[in-house]
Amino acid sequence: MSNASDRTRAISLNGRVDRTSASGYEQINRPGELSANSRLKPGSRQEHFMSTQPGRNGAADFDFFIGDWDVAHRRLKERLAGCNDWVGFVGTTVTQKILGGLGNMDDNFLDLPGGAYRAITLRSYDPKSGQWSIWWLDGRYPGTLDTPMVGGFENGVGTFYGNDTLGGRPIRVRFLWTLPQPDMPRWEQAFSADAGASWETNWVMEFTRRP
Repeated sequence: MSNASDRTRAISLNGRVDRTSASGYEQINRPGELSANSRLKPGSRQEHFMSTQPGRNGAADFDFFIGDWDVAHRRLKERLAGCNDWVGFVGTTVTQKILGGLGNMDDNFLDLPGGAYRAITLRSYDPKSGQWSIWWLDGRYPGTLDTPMVGGFENGVGTFYGNDTLGGRPIRVRFLWTLPQPDMPRWEQAFSADAGASWETNWVMEFTRRP
């Protein structure tokens, strides 16, 4: 997550390490699709953490993500350019609640092959609208906050949208959060150059809770 050329937004990969192309993650799911194993079963631990049942406290949507994490990143080398080459790298994330429980933030270390860097994510929940706003601050560009992503959780999937530009052209950005397994959440970021008619996933993060 940073500017559109290097931003982190979006989640769902059944393979081990490695945002998705328009045709999916190299034989994995199409952007936005959940595998059969990713769909949440009623009463499961996943549903408990990522549900949108009437009367639930939406401010707790990201409770599943509080804590310390090891992160497996997989990122497309070029975006919206027909590229199928991916780069894998690792990192860490530490997430904590803020704003009296109406928000959270995470501190990220990304060990990118071209040079490691740090970044933070800021999330704020609006009880009136029931929606979250998400901002990304790249430590390499400390004076610039990314365009906010706005959305929420439904049926165990967090979906967030925003507008940005890439190479001077307007694009739509989408984040997806899923929980394929307990304590192993997944995030995906995808871009669209046709107002959301089609999506190319370009960054995937798979998280594993640290002991």
